[in-house]
Amino acid sequence: VQLQASGGGLVQAGDSLRLSCAASGLTLTRYTMAWFRRAPGNEREFVSSIRPTALRYYSDSVKGRFTISRDTDKNTVYLQMNSLKSEDTAVYYCAAVMGSRYYTTTAPYDFWGQGTLVTVSS
Repeated sequence: VQLQASGGGLVQAGDSLRLSCAASGLTLTRYTMAWFRRAPGNEREFVSSIRPTALRYYSDSVKGRFTISRDTDKNTVYLQMNSLKSEDTAVYYCAAVMGSRYYTTTAPYDFWGQGTLVTVSS
């Protein structure tokens, strides 16, 4: 299994950005896919997840601004980030765990992408 995250960059507060996580070696309809982020000096924190049934979850800090989605034909998961704030600055990681799960901690996830840096200037 490989997860390739991309789409990060430098944007201004209020801008939008879409992250992608291209998955190989797994089928999205059998895995829970998630996005985590780690800001400088902080622990890696849960951002959003999508279960095989397409049920979605969001952290309170991004709810209403971020949207997780997937394209099963492309085997890719997306994180659309709108109304970005400086506190969204972090390295964003995609992760996967087999089955339909709601996990907001890092330990249960078996596979991780390499991370993509999002910098939001105020």
